[in-house]
Amino acid sequence: MDNKQTYQKVASYEAKTGEITNVLLLYSGGLDTSVMLKWIQDHYSAKVTTLTLDIGQQKDDLEAIRKKAVKLGAVEAIVLDVKKEFADEFIAKGIKANAAYQGEYHLSTPIGRAITAKKGVEVAKARGITCIAHGCTGKGNDQVRFDGYVLALDNTMKIVAPVREWNMDRNAEIAYAKQHGIPVPVKKDFPYSVDDNMWGMTWEGGEVENPASIPLVKKFLTTYTRPENAPAKPTLVKLMFKKGLPVALNGKKMQLSDVIMKLNVIGGAHGVGVVYMLEDRMIGLKDRGVYEQPGAHVIIEAHRTLERAVSTRDLNEIKSSLDIKWGYLCYGAKWYDPAMDALNALNDEVNTRVEGEVSVELYRGNVNIVAVKSPFALGHASFNVKEGYKYNVNASAGFIEVATLQMKIANEIGRKRGKK
Repeated sequence: MDNKQTYQKVASYEAKTGEITNVLLLYSGGLDTSVMLKWIQDHYSAKVTTLTLDIGQQKDDLEAIRKKAVKLGAVEAIVLDVKKEFADEFIAKGIKANAAYQGEYHLSTPIGRAITAKKGVEVAKARGITCIAHGCTGKGNDQVRFDGYVLALDNTMKIVAPVREWNMDRNAEIAYAKQHGIPVPVKKDFPYSVDDNMWGMTWEGGEVENPASIPLVKKFLTTYTRPENAPAKPTLVKLMFKKGLPVALNGKKMQLSDVIMKLNVIGGAHGVGVVYMLEDRMIGLKDRGVYEQPGAHVIIEAHRTLERAVSTRDLNEIKSSLDIKWGYLCYGAKWYDPAMDALNALNDEVNTRVEGEVSVELYRGNVNIVAVKSPFALGHASFNVKEGYKYNVNASAGFIEVATLQMKIANEIGRKRGKK
């Protein structure tokens, strides 16, 4: 590894060599954080405490990650189970906002970063640690999220971002890990990395980064069944919602975190929720990833449909546009911004009537909403007069005349002026 540094620290919150003696490392156990655990000790002569959160990872072995941190020199390796808080206080906001960014990416990583930063600040302050380190690159979104959220929650914290500092590429990191005996999941023949929590798994690296290449999904999508291998028969699941959130699955009451994790298994068996994303990063570059989010996709589709059924057309129009804005704010590192607080307050109000049962059919990668029942559902049209909402058909012709009046006048004027 070339130790010559080209990165210049210009922000006041960036820790400099000699300023810190203890660091809290937000530790996932992947390539970047495993390498930097050793690197921080060497380059900053600092003691490192690691923090790993249990937020319902779908594949990670958290105990193995903890043991690896200790083996690599952590003075303390902390694992916190925050699954319930993550679901109830973070993902719940996303459900009410029909969380999506530039398509059907349900924002698992951005939402996960919000709670990770919060818990990082809490643990650091409790232990008198004044510096937090993370494994984000200088080209990605997560550096903005972690730096911004940590400082929003405690503006006295210092931050170390070694990947941004050392300017190593993946091959150099792998070589460094091999040189220092650091076991990492990424190898030259498996260059992929994943961010994993109950709301989704986001895969990047290797040929996935190149939009001109077809991702070799058979190599890395190993958690669930791919659509082509899914059962030939569909599965029907029923979700009960209360105030916009799932409270029961197939008639059994559950905590939100349990609903999500159970749907990951059920939906994953049918290959649902896999999305190939070409997205706009915050810093102006494009990014391609392949994301697995079976539980999230089922819940968002069900919620969106139920919300539409109980809301007026005007409210649905307003809500859909604000949901897009919510997605951009969440993706764009604004979780703790007052704008998000305002949108979340509106979403809470809208979702007071999002109550009822949604029947969802899962079949070979598809999520189909086949039935919706709610005590707050607004009147629906029906060919059968007895089943439809009471409606005076005699008013239809007058409505049509008024509703289309300007179109009729515009066309009449156009004909007179020879334009039609």
